[in-house]
Amino acid sequence: MIWVRPLLLFLAAVAFAASPLVFPGFNGFAPDAFPVPQIDPPVQPAGYAFAIWGLIYLWLIAGTGFGLFRRSDDFDWMDHRDPLLVSLAVGIFWLPVAQVSPIAATAMIWVMLVTALLALFRAGDMDRWWQIAPIAIYAGWLSAASCVSVGLLLSGYGLLPQTPAALLALALALALSVTIQYRLHRAPLYGITVIWALVAVIVANTSPFNIAVAGLAAAGIVAILALRGTDTE
Repeated sequence: MIWVRPLLLFLAAVAFAASPLVFPGFNGFAPDAFPVPQIDPPVQPAGYAFAIWGLIYLWLIAGTGFGLFRRSDDFDWMDHRDPLLVSLAVGIFWLPVAQVSPIAATAMIWVMLVTALLALFRAGDMDRWWQIAPIAIYAGWLSAASCVSVGLLLSGYGLLPQTPAALLALALALALSVTIQYRLHRAPLYGITVIWALVAVIVANTSPFNIAVAGLAAAGIVAILALRGTDTE
């Protein structure tokens, strides 16, 4: 029965990747999903950045498939499976919830993030491209996306204007990602994925140019790259 958890995890990864096919048509929260409509919010990355989901889906399927067929009983692969299974199970239902409730979707994406980070910390050192790498890019994107959701809620519910909300959300994302990357030098794809999101935030804020948001995102990129430069591995 040692194969049960690897099988469940693989099936969850497949179902997670299939969710956009089952619940199509979501291209971000609709502007009128909030009491204060969010038209071109500065906290949101440029649309092209969301194409990374294709890579995340495929790599999670490949990694969990490798774990199932080649490492089902390997001790090094055991510890990360339960939290990753929880994260993906929640993620399967994220899209339909996001289409009706930004608040519920934000709560869910934070659950996905926390459990994905727990899985990343628990991942073993074997087969890094199969075990650590897919979780790293998944957790990296969730780190950015969860904070973007917070920024959208802050401005969408009138708690802050758009730019201050974006700055607060970016500050949260940078504090989180720099801390995680400092603790996890063995997972460089985590920081690279966050940089992908930050570059897209800069692109989204070039026209009209929002120097505060673009500048903070650029500072975050420098901080992550500088942290990577201290690697000794």
